[in-house]
Amino acid sequence: MASTRDIRRRIKSVKNTRQITKAMELVAASKMKKAQAAALAGRPYAELMAQMLGALANRVEELQHPFLAKREIRTRGIILITSDKGLCGPLNTNVLKLVTDIKTPAKYAVIGRKGAQFIARTKRELIADFPANDRTAFPDIKVVAEFMVKQFIEGHVDTVEVIWSRFRNTLVQVPTLMPLLPLTSLQDVLKDLHADAGLKAPVAAARTAAETQMLFEPDAATVLESLLPLYINREVYQHALDAKASEHSARMVAMKTAKDNATKLLGDLTLEYNKARQAGITQEILEIAAAQFAA
Repeated sequence: MASTRDIRRRIKSVKNTRQITKAMELVAASKMKKAQAAALAGRPYAELMAQMLGALANRVEELQHPFLAKREIRTRGIILITSDKGLCGPLNTNVLKLVTDIKTPAKYAVIGRKGAQFIARTKRELIADFPANDRTAFPDIKVVAEFMVKQFIEGHVDTVEVIWSRFRNTLVQVPTLMPLLPLTSLQDVLKDLHADAGLKAPVAAARTAAETQMLFEPDAATVLESLLPLYINREVYQHALDAKASEHSARMVAMKTAKDNATKLLGDLTLEYNKARQAGITQEILEIAAAQFAA
C-alpha cells in the first residue's frame, strides 16, 4: 500500500486537475451557446435562398455557368474544417478519418491548425492554410470559398468539396463530406438548402416557392448566375459555423467527462488514504500494547 504522503500528493494533483477541467467546461459552455445560436441563425437565410432558387429554377430553362459544367475528375479540391486547439474529444480524429479514406489525388485548403498539421504530417498537398478563430466571420470564410472557386474555374482542381463536423446537438456531431462543385442540378442545391434550413418537407416548400410571384431584374437568368456564387459562399460559411458549434460542444462534453472522472478518482484516493491512515494508527496502537506487555 502507498504511503499517506504519496496519496496526499496524488489527491492534491487530482484536485488541481479537476479545478482546471471545471473552468474549461464553463468556458466551453459559454462559447457553445453563442456558437450554437450562430449556427441555427442561418436557417431562415437558407430557407429564403431556397425559395428564391426554387422560383428561379422554374423560370430558367437552360443556364450556361462554370459551376454547372461537367468535367473529368482528376484532382479533387477539398476544404477541410477542423479546430485550432485540442481537448475536444474525438472530434478532429473523426473528421480526419474521412481524409484518410480519400485515396484519389486531392488538394486541400484547411481551416484550423489541427487539419493543417495532419495534412503536412501525412504529406498530402496543402495549397492554403487559414486560422479557425472563435468568432467565425463571414468575410474570413468568404476568402476561403472564393480561393477554392478560383482554383476550380482555373482548372487546378475538378471539384470543390467540404469536410467538416456537422452539428446535430450538444452530444452528437457527425463528420461529413459534401460536394459543392460542380453543381449537378438546381434540385440538389434546393435539397441542401432545405436540409440546412431544417425543413421537413422540401418538396412542398419548393412548390410554394414556385407559386410565389417574384419579379427579377434584369432577368431571371442573370439573377440566378449571380446567386450561385453567393450560394457557395453561404454553404462554406454555414459549415464553418457548424464546425465551430461542434467544437465547443465536444470540448464541453470532454471537459465535463474529465471533471467527473477526476471526482470519482478523488473519492477512491480519499478512501485509500483513510484506509492507509487507519492502518498506520492501528499499527501504532499494536506497537504500544506490545511494548507494555514486554515491560
